[in-house]
Amino acid sequence: MITSSPLIQSLLASRDDVNHNPEVNSFRAKEQECLYLLKRCNNIEEFKQVHAKFIKLSLFSSSPFSASSVLATCAHSGWENSMNYAASIFRGIDDPCTFDYNTMIRGYVNETSFEDALCVYSEMVEEGVEPDNFTYPFVLKACTRLKSVREGKQIHGHVFKLGFEADVFVQNSLINMYGRCGEMTLSSAVFERMESKTAASWSSMVSARAGVGMWSDCLMLFREMCRETGLKAEESGMVSALSACANTGALDLGMSIHAYLLRNISQLNIAVKTSLVDMYAKCGCLDKALRIFKKMESRNSLTYSAMISGLALHGEGEAALRMFSEMIEQGIESDHVVYVSVLNACSHSGLVKEGRRVFEDMLKEGKVEPTAEHYGCLVDLLGRAGLLEEALETIQNMAVEHNDVVWRSFLSSCRVHENVELGKVAARELVKLSSHNPGDYLVISNMYAQAQMWEDVARVRTEMANKGLKQTPGFSIVEVKGKTHRFVSQDRFHPQCKKIYKMLHQMEWQLKFEGYTPDVTQVLLSVDEEEKRERLKGHSLKVALAFALLYTPPGSIIRIARNLRMCSDCHTYTKKISMIYEREIVVRDRNRFHLFKGGTCSCKDYW
Repeated sequence: MITSSPLIQSLLASRDDVNHNPEVNSFRAKEQECLYLLKRCNNIEEFKQVHAKFIKLSLFSSSPFSASSVLATCAHSGWENSMNYAASIFRGIDDPCTFDYNTMIRGYVNETSFEDALCVYSEMVEEGVEPDNFTYPFVLKACTRLKSVREGKQIHGHVFKLGFEADVFVQNSLINMYGRCGEMTLSSAVFERMESKTAASWSSMVSARAGVGMWSDCLMLFREMCRETGLKAEESGMVSALSACANTGALDLGMSIHAYLLRNISQLNIAVKTSLVDMYAKCGCLDKALRIFKKMESRNSLTYSAMISGLALHGEGEAALRMFSEMIEQGIESDHVVYVSVLNACSHSGLVKEGRRVFEDMLKEGKVEPTAEHYGCLVDLLGRAGLLEEALETIQNMAVEHNDVVWRSFLSSCRVHENVELGKVAARELVKLSSHNPGDYLVISNMYAQAQMWEDVARVRTEMANKGLKQTPGFSIVEVKGKTHRFVSQDRFHPQCKKIYKMLHQMEWQLKFEGYTPDVTQVLLSVDEEEKRERLKGHSLKVALAFALLYTPPGSIIRIARNLRMCSDCHTYTKKISMIYEREIVVRDRNRFHLFKGGTCSCKDYW
């Protein structure tokens, strides 16, 4: 005969007591019934009724599991004002456990109430409730979003003290937090100390670099991950890599990532699709961006913002406004980013009346507080159209504090429209703001040079030198056979230099027959006419164009990216080259695209 151990006998006896105890059975049945109802709640009103039932049956006070379930359902529901109600539930728990604190922290982070999340964590530590490895990813995410690196370092100390420094989820959160707060050395140190780096670890490194605009480093890490580890990147890493492609014009890599996603992921989420829309639009493939956008089953404000921005970059202002109207009709609320995109679209297309109306509607609705960025877009819109007095009045009547971006936009418009007097006003304000941007001094210098005020040019250049400000050279980048080639003005360092300048000479001859005359007013130096013509010949865009014509197949699209705005001479030059050589030429000059085809440009000569 087999006999049970005393422990087994004790457990069996306890079970028999429960099975034969009607009160316990009744309590368990009621609890199960309430928990079932809890799962079926569709809104905060239904939830409150079920919560009341828990309290009436004393389930909330007598069952910690029930109390935690009620709190988690409310905090993670996403219903309107759910976190306010969850906070009242939390205060009603006599002795909240680690799970309850984690629930509140996670709920606040998901609701983007990051300060509240950190306050709950502080209370948790003060009350002596020990955090676990599920606590820290959300707490560190709150620090990341607040850019609170000081608090992040303190929490890193807690992680080390409690022995969670080897937890891969905590490590990934630390990598991301330090990276997005600009502490790249600390971010890399955490990454390097990891014994086993997962796809999420690499994705955290990639995302951290993308978060602070280190696009080249972001792509370098992404390529290293794919080459050396064989790991499949997470969707967050893919999104960051696509953002890097968008901001560097790396179309080939972006297309490779898109192909990888289609092969390996059956259903792409909305964030990935939005990143694809953004990447194709910013890399000059507007048609592909529109195709992906139209096939999306669901879209959010970020998706519409990406598409509207893409249309703006390509000078499709009217199409951008139609897209904005469609978004409103779909019941999607406009946010800060969407309004910036729409106002930029109006600015790039000269839609002054429409831009004013969008800005006025934003003020009337009152849902989005106007920022300096919104005012900067309006100033840019008016300034490009030559309405400089109205632009200045807009700055003077701004509801927010003036910043350098607004005055910089106004200064640029004054230079384009050759209004030195108003340009001096913008220059004085930028100096007052202690501008250390060399670009500001260059625009001021160029404005004086256009007016042939050479003494003022010398004064500005001297001031720039005394402050140790150095000019970033203008450059043009063209990709040929998967390799990127970068050219500066008068570039003589490329291995194919002789062939390039021979090609430039041939292009000059062809252009003469088409009636092209160099616009020497674009050379802002006190030199003779011949010297000006020679300098125009060597502009970086023209050198890159000659190289592309030599080393790309006939009939293929030429894509060039620039770090500075295209001068009007290069614009005319490229229009005629597109006609002579029967090539489509796509040029991105800092903040917009130009599609040259058959002797015309998509910008309609408004840029």
